[in-house]
Amino acid sequence: MKLLRLTRKGAALPLAMVAVMLLLAMGVGLLNLGVTARIQAIRASSAAAARSAADSGLEMAMFQMDRQLLAKSLDDDNLPQAVRQALPNCNLVYSYTVRQNDGGGYDIECTGTAGGREKVVGCTLECRGPFEYAIFSKGAMELKNSCKVDWYNYDEDDRPMQIGTNSIAAGAVTLKNSAYVNGDVVVGVGGDPDVAVSQGGSSDITGDILVAPEEHELPEVTVPEWLDLLPSSGILKNDTTISSSAKYSGIDLKNSKTIEITGDVVLYVEGDIILGNSADIEIAEGASLTLYVGGNIEQKNSSSINNKTKDPKSLKIYGLDSCQNMDFKNRSEMYGAIYAPNADVVMHNSNKTYGAIVVKSLEWKNSSELHYDASLRDVEADDDALQFVMTNWYEQ
Repeated sequence: MKLLRLTRKGAALPLAMVAVMLLLAMGVGLLNLGVTARIQAIRASSAAAARSAADSGLEMAMFQMDRQLLAKSLDDDNLPQAVRQALPNCNLVYSYTVRQNDGGGYDIECTGTAGGREKVVGCTLECRGPFEYAIFSKGAMELKNSCKVDWYNYDEDDRPMQIGTNSIAAGAVTLKNSAYVNGDVVVGVGGDPDVAVSQGGSSDITGDILVAPEEHELPEVTVPEWLDLLPSSGILKNDTTISSSAKYSGIDLKNSKTIEITGDVVLYVEGDIILGNSADIEIAEGASLTLYVGGNIEQKNSSSINNKTKDPKSLKIYGLDSCQNMDFKNRSEMYGAIYAPNADVVMHNSNKTYGAIVVKSLEWKNSSELHYDASLRDVEADDDALQFVMTNWYEQ
């Protein structure tokens, strides 16, 4: 009996050792699991921080590109770059490069670093001008009976011609009887095409009716500083020949009088432009006119802005924020582009425009026509109202 009791006591020791070993193994496993989870958390945190640094660098690169574009100082041989720039109040750094690609756009690649981890993000920017649309309005656009919008001077791989608005109101784009659009119609973000577009009998849209994925921005136009600093030459009223850039208080051209533009001329008109009956602004062959307008424009019967080059790029009219109205009377014909995002514009009966129009609102009266020159999409770095558009984004 005593021997049996001793044997049972002796068996407890191995069992205790087995239990200890099991607990030790479990503890080591849990410890290893905790360490692994901790390492993974650190790596994930570092990766997220590196991604944040890369995003910050990308934003800075885009800011520098926008700033140079606005200042008209963009130099393809001296594009922005940064090497190991530290973000404030943290241990994050970023580097970025900007290169021009074969398509004329710009590729940005940015590397963010945090805790030994790196993340790479990048994008492609395209520089676009104000005349991507044949017609664009912030608000309402009305094409009355038999109005026509088509295009020319385009390549097979060009984006379709579009007219558009930022508005989503009922009838934001109205096509009356027999109005014709040879392309797409785009309405504002979140709009209902069936509500925002109103079509009269026998009107025709050859393309699609689309909803914009984001609001179309209309950059503000400012007068070049060198032009703004010129002394005013007063108000133009009578026959005049202009061969160099100048600043005027206004233009009030009397009936049948003519202003002839004979060089590459940039004009700043602080006030209104009024063309009396049969009065003309003529742009000679080989000349060009860029016009900044602070007031309103009224073009009376049989008056015209006669661009003899027949190249819309040779006549660009920029309405400043204070330009609120433009009125073009019957049977006017113009080769040119109008950018006046704060102006309500009326084109009267049988008006013909070859170019593009960007305005606050547009009323296009019976039988008027717009022939969109797709080459207006081609821009130079010193053009006005440019903006970068992101066309591609990636992460590595």
